Amino acid sequence: MSDYTKIYSAVMEGDNGIAEREATLLLRQGVPAMDIINHGLIAAMAKIGVLFKAGDLFVPEVMMSAQTVAGVIEMLKPQMAAEMDSRGVVVIGTVKGDLHDIGKNLVALLLSSNGFTVHDLGSDVDAAAFIAAAQQHGANIVALSALLTTTMDNMEQTVAAFGAAGLRDKVKIMVGGAPVTSEFAAEIGADGYSEDALGAVDLANKLMEGKL
Repeated sequence: MSDYTKIYSAVMEGDNGIAEREATLLLRQGVPAMDIINHGLIAAMAKIGVLFKAGDLFVPEVMMSAQTVAGVIEMLKPQMAAEMDSRGVVVIGTVKGDLHDIGKNLVALLLSSNGFTVHDLGSDVDAAAFIAAAQQHGANIVALSALLTTTMDNMEQTVAAFGAAGLRDKVKIMVGGAPVTSEFAAEIGADGYSEDALGAVDLANKLMEGKL
């Protein structure tokens, strides 16, 4: 069995150089990119999430680890593409006015590791940018995140903008974030809601399979 200890530790410490070096070494040993992601990156981010909720880690430390993961994912993308066919194309971002992206980053990571082609627009993304990216990349799903109750209205405006652009029947829209509920998702016309990152993967799979 491959040893993922070093890349796990590098993510925990937010050390980009070591993480990318260890990922390269594992690839050379014939370890699949998806195994590196699941056993090294996701395992570390799951632990970081636990420590953050417990108050043992703070936002700057979490951001360093998230950036480390993003760098390794970018490096692994060619190998990921060679290992599997894409399950679908997802455009994801945090809506206009909201700068929070830790949860969104974890959703993007899990979607990528489960075979989706993910285009992460970052945070503070307006409706026009979501629409442009969805058209550019041929998105099947658009995933909207919000952590502030004050930015939830921008989710509704983004969904409405897709309708006004004549694209509402061409993409599925899923929403999530701490203040978001399934009732709110239904109210604004979204196609689905998940309360956590693992649920978001299940939701995306169901949307692609036409089960929702």
